This record gives sequence, structure tokens and C-alpha cells, in this order.
Amino acid sequence: MEPFTTLTGVAAPLAMVNVDTDMIIPKQFLKTIARTGLGKGLFYELRHGENGRALDFVLDAEPYRRANFLIAGENFGCGSSREHAPWALLDFGIRCVIAPSFADIFFNNCFKNGILPIALPAADVEVLMEDARNHNRATLSVDLEAQEITRAGGEKIPFDVEPFRKECLLNGLDDIALTLEKGAAIDTFEDRQRAAQPWLYL
Repeated sequence: MEPFTTLTGVAAPLAMVNVDTDMIIPKQFLKTIARTGLGKGLFYELRHGENGRALDFVLDAEPYRRANFLIAGENFGCGSSREHAPWALLDFGIRCVIAPSFADIFFNNCFKNGILPIALPAADVEVLMEDARNHNRATLSVDLEAQEITRAGGEKIPFDVEPFRKECLLNGLDDIALTLEKGAAIDTFEDRQRAAQPWLYL
């Protein structure tokens, strides 16, 4: 998993509440277990009408087609627990979602896939939403170590993040990497168990 330390880029506004995971990545894109190529399906039904006709959607307009941030409404990522949702965001290029609140499973899946979800008071999200709507102010920066968002004009907004999750993101540690860090202890346990209970290894 790629570490998340600091990120500067374009923020796209998505002023919608209760955006569920089926809206983020529709069911027809769930046939793959590959994490790449899903960006084309991100918000597919908001981006395409009948017969795949392109609609006027924010992520298909400049400068938002290069967005690294998504500013969204409350309860983002609700619905089913599909991990393809953060995969699709990440494949598109979005590494940080800022909203007043998130669905728990989606929130957890973001951290496990290298995306930083930031929950802020609604008033702060609205300020960032207005910045994102203004092309001249649509760029922002996030410093995870300092836990600060820097707006285009230099104003800073602090945010909270749980220390363990922060450490994992800073070091690019997903669940597999965390387990591998304990490799020596696992080997020691298995050697001890193999000596005491050899029939388990037949």
C-alpha cells in the first residue's frame, strides 16, 4: 500500500448526502477482484445515461477529472460493504474524501486501501465545498502528520484521525503488511508448536 504523508491536488465537489457504495461503483463492476481498472466505473450511473451516453458530471469536467480529493455530503459510503468502492476511488486518483460523516464499513475500508477519510463539522465541509466549486480555489493540501488541511488561500483546518490508523497510513501498512511485521514472532510460535504438537504438521 502506498504511504500517505502529504497530498496536494484538485478537490472535486459532490454536494450529495447518503452516497451509497452502489452509487460509487455499480454492481456490474464487481466481477473482478483486481484493484485496477475500476476508475472507469466510478459513479458510472451519474456519469452515463442510456446507451452509455456521457452526462454532465463533475469528475468529467476540468479541472476535476484530475481530482485527488472529493468533498462530499454526510453519510458518505453507506449501503453494502463492497471494498470495490474505495478501489474505484483510488484507481480514479482520489486518495482523500472529506465529508461530515461516513458509513463505518466504508470508513474502515478506506484506511485499509490507502485512502484518508476525513470527517469534519458540516460548516468546515461547506467552506471546502465552496472552494472546490471555484476553479481558482479548487486546490488544497493535506498534511497527515500535522493533521491539517490547507486551503488555496493558506487558511488551515485541523482534523482528527485515530493514532493507529494514522501510523498505518503514514507507513503504507495494510492488514497483510501488519501481519508480516510479526513474521519473526509467528515463526517462533510455529517452531514451538511443531515441537510440542508435531501431529498438527503432518
